[in-house]
Amino acid sequence: MDTIIDILRFIHLAGVVAMAWPLYALVTVNERGRLGPPLGDRADVYMENIIRGMAVRCYAFQITVLGSGLLLIWVRGLGLGALVTNWVLGVKFLALLTLMALLSYIHFTLQPRLDALFGGASGQAIPADTAAAITGLRVRRKKFAATCLFLVLTAVLLGLQVYTRFPLLLTGALALVAALFAWHAFRTRIPYGWV
Repeated sequence: MDTIIDILRFIHLAGVVAMAWPLYALVTVNERGRLGPPLGDRADVYMENIIRGMAVRCYAFQITVLGSGLLLIWVRGLGLGALVTNWVLGVKFLALLTLMALLSYIHFTLQPRLDALFGGASGQAIPADTAAAITGLRVRRKKFAATCLFLVLTAVLLGLQVYTRFPLLLTGALALVAALFAWHAFRTRIPYGWV
C-alpha cells in the first residue's frame, strides 16, 4: 500500500509542477510588452498560439492532480468527507476547482474574443479601438494568470501540510508571500527568478 501511495504522490506532485504555466505565461506577456508596437505582428501570433495551446495541456495537468488527489484520499481510507472535515484538503480542492473555472473562462470566453479581434485585422494595421479592446482583454487574462499562480502556490503550500501541519500564522505568512510573488510576476519580468 505504501508503494501505491508513493506513486500517487509522485503523479500528484508532477501534475502540480506542470501547472506552473501561469508563471511562464506572465513572463511571456511581460517580455512581449517590451517589444512594443506594432500590435498583431509575428510576436503576437506566436505568443497567442502558445497561450491558446496551453489550455488543453493545463486541463490534462489539472485532471491529473484532481484524480491523483482523490485517489490519495481514497487509498488512505479518508473518504470524500475529508474534503469538508480537513480544512487543508478542502482549501486545496477549492483552489483546484477555482483554477479549472478560471482556465475555462479564459479558454472559452477571453481567448475566442482575442482571436476574433486579431482575426478581424487580417494582416492589416489594427485600428485604435480594436487595439484598445485587445489590450483590455490581455490585461484581464494577465490578472487571471496572476491569480492562478497564487492559487497554484497556495495549493503547494497546503499540499506540504497534508502530512505535517504548519502553525496557522506561518501558513498565513507564506500565503502572503505567495500573493506578493504573484503580484510581482504580474508587474515585472522577474529577470532574476524570485526578484
